[in-house]
Amino acid sequence: MPSATLHGPFEPLNQRLLFSPLKIGAFQLKHRIVQGPCTRMRSDLESRGVYVPGVRVAKYYSDRASAGGLQITEATDICLDASAYPGVPGVFTPSQLRGWRQVTDAVHAKGGVIVSQLWHTGRASGTAMRGGNKTVSSGELPMSGNYLDGTPCESDPPRPLTVDGIHDLTAEWAAAAKRAVEEAGFDGVEIHAANGYLLEQFLHDNINQRSDAYGGSIENRCRFPLEVIQAVTEAIGADRVGIRLSPYNYYQDTRDSDPSTHWAFLCEKIAGLPARNRPAYVHMVEPRVDDSLSEEQKLASLGATTKTIGLTPFRNILKAAGISFLAAGNFSRENAVAKLEEGARGTGTSNSGDGSDGEVVGAADAIVFGRHFIANPDLVARLGNGWPLNKYDRTTFYGASPPEKGYNDYPLFSEAS
Repeated sequence: MPSATLHGPFEPLNQRLLFSPLKIGAFQLKHRIVQGPCTRMRSDLESRGVYVPGVRVAKYYSDRASAGGLQITEATDICLDASAYPGVPGVFTPSQLRGWRQVTDAVHAKGGVIVSQLWHTGRASGTAMRGGNKTVSSGELPMSGNYLDGTPCESDPPRPLTVDGIHDLTAEWAAAAKRAVEEAGFDGVEIHAANGYLLEQFLHDNINQRSDAYGGSIENRCRFPLEVIQAVTEAIGADRVGIRLSPYNYYQDTRDSDPSTHWAFLCEKIAGLPARNRPAYVHMVEPRVDDSLSEEQKLASLGATTKTIGLTPFRNILKAAGISFLAAGNFSRENAVAKLEEGARGTGTSNSGDGSDGEVVGAADAIVFGRHFIANPDLVARLGNGWPLNKYDRTTFYGASPPEKGYNDYPLFSEAS
């Protein structure tokens, strides 16, 4: 069993803004603590490339559900070979949809809200992992290093998506969203356009070297993600759609020349969409976050090429269009409260749904927790009551043997105390 608890005592946060109500599109939330999308690789193999979420996965999400709480699932394949990672579920077979229905039913029984994060990884995994089907990207540039199966990326570069291929995958995203909501019972979906995966491989100018309508200018590089937003919102309604972005991402060799300017342009385009296509929220990753660099190293590296670093300008653009803003990235009980209450005034918010007249102008509308939710199924109660947290075990984040290890064996506070 993972190790016991961090030491307290801590301030109960149930009277802070973190525990105030919030309306995001179709979702009426009772607090602003969001379970973030974390790849866990715990679904069951059915056939090549098809992994089905079973009882183990249903327990995981059910244990972390709370009344009026929003959960975003692990990244989920929109079609066969969208990721080619072991243990990663999809929403493209009847068995997967039945498995997810067990999850959504369990979350709804506890009064929770759950959306499916939908992805295609593009060049992040290779041909051997896709049953001989070559990976795709905005172009032919491979990542550095090796794929998960050990194959050197340089020896197996992606093929550029054709324009028809882009349109086909756009339609796949919309069809996957429709299945997720109508057949699997999700309340909505989040489009994964972050962390170096396919849609971000079009956004970053160090990867996208196309010369057609999907490359070159920032307007062209934004075209694919914007078309996916439009297709998905048409399929299930804009009030049930979010999108994840990571403008300052370095993961998987993404290094944009001017992320502050380029993602501001993208946010302006999102904010300018017709109401029927304007997503309910944008979920962004803090610039300090990096897999290999410390916070200080990452910010120093960004500062060498980027004049203004931070999410606030993006949040302001989106706020003017009524789009909620979720912030993710190494949040703790202390900096989560500070982020949410930064610049806040009054006791209510224009999208809180609580009927108050005050306005909150915080640096985010809600805070997304990842690792702490992994280790604390009762994270909402722990933060609300000032209880200590379980420590997380990094070695079990991406699968473990047995699969329950680091997954469903973290104790509740009542069990650990």
